[in-house]
Amino acid sequence: MNRTITILYFAWVRERLGKDQEIVDLPDSAVTVADLIGCLRESSADHREVLKNLEKLRFALDQDFVSLDQAIGSAKELAIFPPVTGG
Repeated sequence: MNRTITILYFAWVRERLGKDQEIVDLPDSAVTVADLIGCLRESSADHREVLKNLEKLRFALDQDFVSLDQAIGSAKELAIFPPVTGG
């Protein structure tokens, strides 16, 4: 059974990809957030460029901040965004 996950993009990530979200088929090999990011990188040159420096990005599964080694489990969405800075 194919499972999908909604990827949400925010701030400069959204601007550089030209979209605020996409729904992707979750490959069986994508067990962790890092695995899914690897699959996204392979999907296009734009994804590869935007996702090349992961230390500049933050991730949330179903609106909870997570690390790259977090298991995706039954999550329905992954948000990708730069860290929020105050001023």
